[in-house]
Amino acid sequence: MTDFEIHILGCGSALPTTRHLSSSQIVKLRDKLYMIDCGEGTQVQLRRMHMKFGRLNHIFISHMHGDHCFGLPGLISTLGMLGRKGDLFIHGPKELEDFLEPILNLFNKGLGFQVCFHAIDPTQHTLVMEDRSVKVYSIPLHHRIPTCGYLFEEKAKEAHLIREMADFYQIPVRLLQGIKRGDDFITAEGEVVANSRLTRPAELPHRYAYCSDTAFFPEIVPIIHGVNLLYHEATFAKQDIARARETNHSTAAQAAEIARRAEVKRLIIGHFSARYEDEEVLRLEADSIFPGTILANEGLVVTV
Repeated sequence: MTDFEIHILGCGSALPTTRHLSSSQIVKLRDKLYMIDCGEGTQVQLRRMHMKFGRLNHIFISHMHGDHCFGLPGLISTLGMLGRKGDLFIHGPKELEDFLEPILNLFNKGLGFQVCFHAIDPTQHTLVMEDRSVKVYSIPLHHRIPTCGYLFEEKAKEAHLIREMADFYQIPVRLLQGIKRGDDFITAEGEVVANSRLTRPAELPHRYAYCSDTAFFPEIVPIIHGVNLLYHEATFAKQDIARARETNHSTAAQAAEIARRAEVKRLIIGHFSARYEDEEVLRLEADSIFPGTILANEGLVVTV
């Protein structure tokens, strides 16, 4: 099983369809779950994809449009019915607390856990959350209301101990953890054994960027440069670029151009307009600029 995966719960835009659900994703990293956006139907998708509700501790909301946050009240209620005890941390615009507080007071009295709000300034690129596995940064986007994406940066893993060398030097068990974190070893005779002789470097940390909703906005390129995986909205085809400009959304071609300029490793496009019966036209448009573009779909799991 991989350590870092993206699970697509919903990839449609604001208008409901029978083909797609509203925006939501799960970032699964080292057996922890982090949610990005929570449109209607999110908790049902969690069930369908056999995700463990108890491993979800942080939810990140990009902006205050309903297709990105209307699923939160139901999800919080379900967590209460499941007997949750640990705090739930919700990160997003300051208006998010104003939206949820009266709902929680009316429908969710007596929850066994605290809902802790962390207000984010969507106009700034800054560290918004950090734990032992990941750092999460905001990515300022350009939409009709203040909006930010999120950059998930995996923390470096410990080096791999070379067991044969540890046995050769008879390194005590109590010192092994320190060596995996970079310590040298000093033998009983005073010889310093360099850490590079005792360990192999761990795999380089991976990064994932989520950018939805936004107009074509090249200012994000330095922030997301070189990420292993980019999810970028592609609401419209280039034939509808006038509508994209009017609504501050992106075309598939524009999403691919951002990926190309940022030299990302892979690109997923999503947040599809309801006007397209078959999103293959969007994939082909993006693929002509950024080959290998992945088309989002509910239930898709992509390894970072």
